[in-house]
Amino acid sequence: MKKADKVVNDGSLSYRPPDYLGRQAKVTWRKVVGFLEDNSAVSRIDANLVEMYCTQYEIYRNAYDHIKENGEVQAIYKTLQDAMGEIVGKDFVGYKRNPMTQIYSDSVRSLTNIGSELGLSPKSRAELLDLVDTEDDGTDILSDWGM
Repeated sequence: MKKADKVVNDGSLSYRPPDYLGRQAKVTWRKVVGFLEDNSAVSRIDANLVEMYCTQYEIYRNAYDHIKENGEVQAIYKTLQDAMGEIVGKDFVGYKRNPMTQIYSDSVRSLTNIGSELGLSPKSRAELLDLVDTEDDGTDILSDWGM
């Protein structure tokens, strides 16, 4: 019989990352879960968000490594052939954007959005604290919701 999510790990996120994550995503999982457990009210229900954050971080790192190795732009050459079809040279015709720059940009945007949802940025943590600490009449908002 499978246990309900709220029962597994007392409803907390597991420090052990899912087996199917890549190496960098697993390292990120352990760092993020440790931070969230100490500084945020996350639970097992948030595991999907944490997983998305970790996989996006791995994509971000892979794209960055590729860009470091190959540059932000790539040279384009037109091959010159003689009448017999033999290659006799190449003419430089310009540059094109490395496609990995778009993947990098998309992953940074995703990391920012998901990180904000999880309270991983200074701004989002401050907003969460403001939400919990104050209300117009100075009472705790969560107490109004029975929490």
